[in-house]
Amino acid sequence: RDGAGVKLYRVFGGVPTAYLTDPFLLLDFFGSTDPEDYIMGFPWHPHRGIETVTYLMEGKVEHEDSEGNKGVIYPGDVQWMTAGSGIFHQEMPKPLDDKEVARYFQNPNNNKGLQLWINLPANRKMTTPAYRGVTAKQIPKVEIDQGEVKVVAGEFRGVQGPVNAGLSVDPSYFDVVLKEEGEFVHRVKEKYTVLVYVVEGKAKFDDRTVVGHGNLVIYGEGDEVRIKSLGNSRLIFLSGRPLGEPIAWYGPIVMNTDDQIREALLDLRRGTFVKDKNPIFY
Repeated sequence: RDGAGVKLYRVFGGVPTAYLTDPFLLLDFFGSTDPEDYIMGFPWHPHRGIETVTYLMEGKVEHEDSEGNKGVIYPGDVQWMTAGSGIFHQEMPKPLDDKEVARYFQNPNNNKGLQLWINLPANRKMTTPAYRGVTAKQIPKVEIDQGEVKVVAGEFRGVQGPVNAGLSVDPSYFDVVLKEEGEFVHRVKEKYTVLVYVVEGKAKFDDRTVVGHGNLVIYGEGDEVRIKSLGNSRLIFLSGRPLGEPIAWYGPIVMNTDDQIREALLDLRRGTFVKDKNPIFY
């Protein structure tokens, strides 16, 4: 459990694994049909030195930051936040109301999605905070053999995702849905980190390894990913340029040195944590 008691599954996260998944720091999957598992949410907390990416599949999440910016994430929406030099925010999952149920055709109590943390390079740790809010309708879909790919960030078969401004690690973020015998094939950039999380079902990776839901695949060196579904499956594909920098991590703050962590904690005590009160909206 995290936040004020949200039940979730931490796919990966922490300093030891962060060097394997660089530049990706953490991936949480949350999903429940019981509001008691998520209604307490993630009340006010600080972030510095990272980006947080919330991708919602079911339900809704109300969010707000310390500078008065607020909104609601609905099914299929993405909020890509660059915390940079520092921001306070809260994220509160909620059941859908009657009008929202009619709009999205979902069980009102279902709430499911992912939150990804992406590291920022040393020269951008203290950059101005920024937001990229993307609705489900703004995310392009590419039809493939027995499936489809939603392109949140990066490029797939010539289709560019809507999240592309002000990013540091050239990330790709795809939501891949495959039917029986559906196949996802994608060429990747040399020396990039490539991860695939199996959200639902199971699939065969590179014609040899079968991986079921709830598991993460970390690729080694190569130039192509080839995944064939065994039944219906859903995958999250991530790739990005590794930073190769030291990591100093304290809760929601990720910097390069212990001294920078101590400085951040001192800022919290002094009330000077938020350095720039005018976030950028892309």
